[in-house]
Amino acid sequence: MADTDTASTDGPETPAPKKKAGRAGRNLPAAIGVGAFLGFGVIAILVFAPLGWVPVVAVAMAVATHEVVKRLRTAGYSIPIVPLLVGGQAMVWLTWPFGPAGALGAFGATVVVCMIWRLLSGGMKNAPVNYLRDVTTTIFLAAWIPLFGAFGVLLVYPEDGRWRVLCLMLGVVFSDIGGYAAGVLFGKHPMVPAISPKKSWEGFAGSLIFGTAASVLAVAFLLEKPAWVGIPLGLMLVVTGTLGDLIESQVKRDLGIKDMGTLLPGHGGLMDRLDSVLPSAVATWVVLTLLA
Repeated sequence: MADTDTASTDGPETPAPKKKAGRAGRNLPAAIGVGAFLGFGVIAILVFAPLGWVPVVAVAMAVATHEVVKRLRTAGYSIPIVPLLVGGQAMVWLTWPFGPAGALGAFGATVVVCMIWRLLSGGMKNAPVNYLRDVTTTIFLAAWIPLFGAFGVLLVYPEDGRWRVLCLMLGVVFSDIGGYAAGVLFGKHPMVPAISPKKSWEGFAGSLIFGTAASVLAVAFLLEKPAWVGIPLGLMLVVTGTLGDLIESQVKRDLGIKDMGTLLPGHGGLMDRLDSVLPSAVATWVVLTLLA
């Protein structure tokens, strides 16, 4: 134990130094460690048990949905969490027997149930308050998280499905790496400072170079398809990943928060890690379905 008499004569305690974040606003060592752990976990599942990707996505969608709904409820929104969570699981799991039709059918059913659930939330004698705001937000969440996630599940079902998922992950990861490196080293011209002050056009250029290069190599060597297919895939991944990040930044700005959660050190909540992956999953499914 510390000597309390000595401590009392030393004046006020010096506060512990805060952990420094990188210029891009991250605790870089923690972010790298968590990112590496998640990356190796995804690779292991895809290599040894590809269909294990389905429950992984299902759990991730439930956690991400809960994170966002919790934040919204703190801000005064009334979101019907039960039908949203159940419907989100249906969107993911119904892709297994029914493909895209299962996901879209479950999405439509979820929207209807959530509309009715919110309408009756105050009882038969009381009209709901802020009904339009809450229902619109709920439908947005149903599309943004579980429906987009279902497209990530659809990637794994073809014979080369494990490699299609890896094409998605490699494109997003290398786009993020290129954007971070170029932004830190050369970033001088803000892209959309009103939404995300740390994003720069130099960083976006780095994302284009790294993300497209990774996609070309992934398509050529993993899918064994013409390398040119990686060009539209890479461009789509960079654009959707960047826009997905900006969309979440604007949502957090509206709510007055920094992160959606605290689950992943160096990243924030799970949704803070999935913001660019979810719309990119849709883009990957579209490009590879049409061209590969």
